[in-house]
Amino acid sequence: QVQLVESGGGLVQAGGSLRLSCAASGSIFSINIMGWYRQAPGKQRELVAVVTNSGSTNYADSMKGRFTISRDNAKNTVYLQMNSLKPEDTAVYSCNAVLQSSRWNVPRSYWGEGTLVTVSS
Repeated sequence: QVQLVESGGGLVQAGGSLRLSCAASGSIFSINIMGWYRQAPGKQRELVAVVTNSGSTNYADSMKGRFTISRDNAKNTVYLQMNSLKPEDTAVYSCNAVLQSSRWNVPRSYWGEGTLVTVSS
C-alpha cells in the first residue's frame, strides 16, 4: 500500500507565497517521477511541475519563474514553492508519483487526495 499525503495549502493574498509538501510512504522500491497537478473549479486537471529522480524538472509555461519544484529522495518527499501567487492559481493541488512498490513490479501512478490553495485578490 502506497500513500501520498499533501500539506501546506491554505488561503493567501495575491502576491504571496505558499509551500506545498507531499510525502510518499508505504511499500516503495523506487520513485521515478514526482509532481504536482492542479484543478481549478470548472476546469480540467493540468500539470504544474514534475521532477525526476535525477533532478530534472519540467514546468507548465504559466508557472515558470514563479513556482519551484524540488525533491528530497531520502524522504520520498516533493515540494512546490509557489511565489507571486495570483487569484487564477486558486485550485486543488494534487501530488503524483510514478513508482515501483517492489523490484518486480512495473511503475504505477499514485495520487494524493489534494490540498486546496485559495488566492484572494
